[in-house]
Order: sequence, then C-alpha cells, then structure tokens
Amino acid sequence: MNADPTRGFRFEDLSIIIPTLNADRTLGACLDCVAEAVGAELIVVDGGSCDNTLEVARAHGANCMSAVRGRGSQLRAGAARARRSWLLFLHADTLLQAEWTRAVGAWASHPDAADSFAAFTFRLDDDDWRANLLGWLVDVRVRRLGGLPYGDQGLLIHRKLLDEIGGYGQLPLMEDVDLTRRLGRRRLSLLAPFAITSGDRWRRDGWVRRSLRNLICLALYGLGVSPHRIVRFYER
Repeated sequence: MNADPTRGFRFEDLSIIIPTLNADRTLGACLDCVAEAVGAELIVVDGGSCDNTLEVARAHGANCMSAVRGRGSQLRAGAARARRSWLLFLHADTLLQAEWTRAVGAWASHPDAADSFAAFTFRLDDDDWRANLLGWLVDVRVRRLGGLPYGDQGLLIHRKLLDEIGGYGQLPLMEDVDLTRRLGRRRLSLLAPFAITSGDRWRRDGWVRRSLRNLICLALYGLGVSPHRIVRFYER
C-alpha cells in the first residue's frame, strides 16, 4: 500500500484499548509508547487489579474503566466505550516499535483498509536464540499457516468491520483466535514494525514448556473445547 500517510486517516480517529490485570510493572512503558499517536483516545479496561495499575493509567492520561475479568470481556467493554472509528487493541506488556504510527497511517489511509484488519510483527524482548526462533515460528504461522495473529501482536480494525462480525466474544482465553478466525486470513495485513512483547512468561515457565502450553491450548480450541475449560489448563 503506497497511500500518503497524511491523507484519509488521523490519530484523532483512533481509540487504543488496553486490557489490564495487575499490570503496573509494564503498563507505563506501553502507554509511553502509544503516546506517539498524538490525539488518540486511550482506554484502559481493568479486570480487578490489586496493584497500582489504575494509578499508572491515570498518570498517563488514560480513561479508566472496569469490566468482568477476562480479556474477551474487557476488550468488548473497551470497544463499547470507545468513541473513535478506528480501534487498536493492545496488551499491557507489549511495546510498539518506533515509527509504528507511520505504518498505521499509511495502511489505514488505503481505501480498502476499513474492510481489513492489521497486526504488527511479533517479537519478544529477549535476545535468547529461543526467543528469536519463536518469533520466526510466529511469522511462519501468521504468514503461511492460517493467518492467525495473536493479541500480543496488536490488532487494528475499523469499528464498522468489528461490529459486522459481532466484536470480541466474552471469553476468558482464545478471544484473539476467535476474532481473527471470524475475520478470515484474506482480510489480514501484517505491518512491518515489531510488537515487542514481554518474555517473562517464557523465562518463568521455560521456553519449551510455555510454547507447548500455548500450542496445546490452540489445538484444544481447534477441537472445540470450551475456552472456559482451556483457561484452567493455561493458568496451571
């Protein structure tokens, strides 16, 4: 897409929606990152934090609200609160690479963008070879094996399209896979800037164990197991 990023899209048209749960350690850096989108609406949807998440959000000028715990419920509530025509859903432990606004502006200015959705390129905040391998495997999965970006890649979508497919399901897990499957791989554009996500879960649980757990959850969902059952396995 070669559209002029100064035409057809303004960041005053964008709402950035971030679900949180005890995210005070990472949220500040995430909000600093999205401040590059001058004029965008910032919405933090909290699922019942008992740390300083809401204080951090307010200090960064975000609009704060509460919702039933679970990313699906929180993202759905945030979309209902948002007042702008474009919506960017972002995790609180994810940072967007510098110049991400240029990529968004160029993509969203294209006349067909409102009938598509976009995600950023996944990377972890770790130079370990296993982190680099995981990033490469995610790229293969998204580009070649089904076009299913996860929520930690950030998801950018026009409200009209989100409403057409019924929005986020009120799911405790797999809400991103559920949404992107309903959107369909042909609608996906992968943006070049990295969405750099915290690798704490992999460092804590072990690279192989965490990756296998994620794959098992995806396989169970594909087999029709309820996300309400899968989440018990995921949180072990």
